[in-house]
Amino acid sequence: MDCFRESRRQSPAYRTQYGGAVRAGKPVVTITLMVLCGAAYALQWLVPGFMELLWFAPVYAQAEPWRMLTAAFLHSPGFIFHIAFNLYALWLLGRSLEPMLGRLRFTLLYLISALGGSIGVLVFAPAFQAVVGASGAIFGLFGALFVIQRQRGGEVKALLILIAINLVLGFVYPSISWQAHLGGLLTGAACGAILAYAPQGPRRSLVQFGGLAAVTLVLVALSMFWAPSF
Repeated sequence: MDCFRESRRQSPAYRTQYGGAVRAGKPVVTITLMVLCGAAYALQWLVPGFMELLWFAPVYAQAEPWRMLTAAFLHSPGFIFHIAFNLYALWLLGRSLEPMLGRLRFTLLYLISALGGSIGVLVFAPAFQAVVGASGAIFGLFGALFVIQRQRGGEVKALLILIAINLVLGFVYPSISWQAHLGGLLTGAACGAILAYAPQGPRRSLVQFGGLAAVTLVLVALSMFWAPSF
């Protein structure tokens, strides 16, 4: 019986409630994202001009659209708590969501939420307002976790209060981009709804990945429509 259970755990056919393949061990994607953020932070100190090449401002959306993703791996070099808080939040959220969703779905959720955060900046922030940080992607994880917890029938009051407090802080402190937080939160919630409420059955993965692709296309369309031209 023990041999059967072990082979079942390792089988690609053994999947979570949301379609992700079950893999024992540490949340590899979460750790990788944390390492990438840490490496980028170190390069910001070691390589002059590194941050300026990758940060995002709406003015860059048309000519250098990759900045909408690369900015999510940068953090303010003059405020150590910026990266410390984001990495701590990423670890807490990632170790919960990654095992539930599986590595691929979690990776897509994170990256699409990061893009959504930049779209929030593009739509609501001044053209030359530069932003860095993983906060948009992390708020996307908050949004997805809220939706998934609701779908599972879990308690969401504490999570909702935490999200509300952090959103309000973005309006209180001018150095915090509420636009990225709001964009990431809405995007992550949309992605979470697609992953959580896709119908059971052999076509579930098709619906999930098709839905995530649709969200991405909407974000790309918004970036093309709202990108300032000079």
